[in-house]
Amino acid sequence: MSTHLLWPWLLSLFLLVLLGLFGPGRYVLAEGDSEAPDDDTLVRQAQAGDRHAFNRLVGRHQTLMYNIALRVLGDSDRAADATQDAFVSAYRKIDQYSGGHFRAWMARIVKNQCYDLIRYEKRRPATSLEALLLASSGGAESRPDPAGEHSAPERPDDATLRHEVASWLQEVILHLPIDQRLTLVMSDVHGYSYEEIAAATEVELGTVKSRLSRARRRVRELLQEQSELLPEQYRF
Repeated sequence: MSTHLLWPWLLSLFLLVLLGLFGPGRYVLAEGDSEAPDDDTLVRQAQAGDRHAFNRLVGRHQTLMYNIALRVLGDSDRAADATQDAFVSAYRKIDQYSGGHFRAWMARIVKNQCYDLIRYEKRRPATSLEALLLASSGGAESRPDPAGEHSAPERPDDATLRHEVASWLQEVILHLPIDQRLTLVMSDVHGYSYEEIAAATEVELGTVKSRLSRARRRVRELLQEQSELLPEQYRF
């Protein structure tokens, strides 16, 4: 298989390894929660006035939504604000949810909150590397890991190396246009399907594929242009 055909898979793997998202960023059931109600069941309960059901939805999806906001905004405080406001908005609009993919519906609300922050503050998001690494590794200041799992401690040299490369990669992602950035993060970091991304971003399926293709191509170009800045083991 050619390198060109392998590129999307390699980029996804590269992002996952560097950002440490094999666990915390993705939705998994909490320990002892293997028979928990699905999202739509909890939504119906919340629509009937059960606040506990909505709180379970928050606990189930807050880490994923925070990580999406963090990588779109590049700032931990702004990401926390956007996530909190998104869940408040979701609670107020819960009666508008009519089924389908709750996490896509929730991601659309997070997306709108992020866009509002960028639009009204009129500033380029600043990289918050410490927040990025803490959120990726399940540190004390990151949002709770629904699975309650923590990755094994890294050696100091490995942690420093990943710290440096993650900083550079986050800068690359933040240079993408906002629509491409969100699509790339949702697809290659958090594993959303094309259909879920289309629902979350309110665009056609073809637009999702086009944005993702352009984002991957741009990231590849930036990686190749500045490959000498990467440690040898991270070069393509």
